Amino acid sequence: MSIVSERTRLGLHILGVATLAGVLGDALLRAMPWGVNAFVCTVALIGAAWWLVRRHHVAVSRDALWLAGAALLIASNFVARDATILHLFDAVGLVILLAVASLSLKGVALRGRQAWHYVHAGIAGALDAWLGVFPLVGRDVTWKELPSEGRMRQVRGAALGATLAFPLLVVFGGLFTSADSVFRTVVSNAFDVDFGDLLSHVVLFAVWGALVAGFFRGALIRSLVPASEGESGLSVGIIPVATALGLVNLLFLVFVVIQLRYLFGGAALVLAAGGLTYAEYARRGFFELVTAGALVLPLLTGADWLLRREPVEHQRTFRQLAIVLLLLLAVVMASALERMRLYVGAFGLSQIRLYSTAFMLYLAGVSAWFGWTTLRGRRGRFAFGALLQGFAVLGALHLANPDALIVRTNLAHPGSERPFDGWYAASLSADAVPPLLEALPRLDQATRCAVATGLLTQRGGLERDDWRNWNFARSRARRLLRDHAARLHTESCPPRRT
Repeated sequence: MSIVSERTRLGLHILGVATLAGVLGDALLRAMPWGVNAFVCTVALIGAAWWLVRRHHVAVSRDALWLAGAALLIASNFVARDATILHLFDAVGLVILLAVASLSLKGVALRGRQAWHYVHAGIAGALDAWLGVFPLVGRDVTWKELPSEGRMRQVRGAALGATLAFPLLVVFGGLFTSADSVFRTVVSNAFDVDFGDLLSHVVLFAVWGALVAGFFRGALIRSLVPASEGESGLSVGIIPVATALGLVNLLFLVFVVIQLRYLFGGAALVLAAGGLTYAEYARRGFFELVTAGALVLPLLTGADWLLRREPVEHQRTFRQLAIVLLLLLAVVMASALERMRLYVGAFGLSQIRLYSTAFMLYLAGVSAWFGWTTLRGRRGRFAFGALLQGFAVLGALHLANPDALIVRTNLAHPGSERPFDGWYAASLSADAVPPLLEALPRLDQATRCAVATGLLTQRGGLERDDWRNWNFARSRARRLLRDHAARLHTESCPPRRT
């Protein structure tokens, strides 16, 4: 009698969980946009992790509980809001949580880890999810350990018999269908299959199952030993790092000196400077400054890592240069936010402007946190705090209800200053439907026409939902649009004549 090792037993259980996850993912996540289906799949994934940990007595870190709660909270956002970009950020947040959870499932505490530990976990988790199913099947599960007698022998015999019979069934079935038209009709009706649709189901089942199997294989079977702070590795002296930071500081200083006159000069000076318009000054400048701000933190984090074994006086020099760069960065961020304020005042709020501003505010918070932790010799606190700030910003966006905020902000400006873009507002998600219906009587005729037509189009999409797409915002919008359908048809634009 063969003895099944714990590794093989765990591998088989992971394969079983992955099979169920593939079936559930194919059945639920095919329906777009995601709603309650995303929440159900997240619950199932957390339940599978809990079962595997309990079943095999895996020692996890104490962070696992709050990570599970955070995943459920983020997944519940799919049930609350309908904004597409917000759901994209929710999906990214869940992916980040899964990468961090892989550390927790290995028993690694999250607090005190440096930023590169999180980056390493993210890269390793992605590789495990996509490729881990192959070593799981080919190496981790020792198939020869499985019993070859009793029920297993019967199952294997039946599978072998079905395999041998398949070509025979095809040959004889082909002969019989050619010989008798009634038999051919029966076979055609029995096997009337849309092979394109069948292939899509097989692919989705395989992809979801493989991702889940690879993730749990990497988290529970493949060991990860985080490198220690004192390991050997790349390290450079203070001179190249200080030279590079000094040149970057000089460039930032020149830019900041130029920006100060615009910050204190106001909109009139902006418009007069070289014949610039709002669009040329704000739209082209803001996103470049956001990108520049996003590159500063990786630069400083990498420099700090390169100098981790340098003498104290060298690290002090780096910190002084880093503080100067962070102060200059603060002015750059203020310039970017001022540009966006001018742009929103002239052209209104949009999704890309709102989310870019939120990202800039997140960068400002993380930059301040970097100065408070890493530059004060507490680098082990930085990464965890930056992660929490990211989830805090995501939560704040959900509380703000971005699409409804966009509509209310644009409606607050008088039409004489900036016409309300009814077509754009009606193209937003179901979150924007209540404020649009509330404001409809106050709009001019042309804008009412655009809003009503857009809302009727959106109603058509909402009516095609099934229970998998359900969320609160879509359900509320569907009900409101049904109640106001008659008025919307009256106000909608007449069809164009061709």
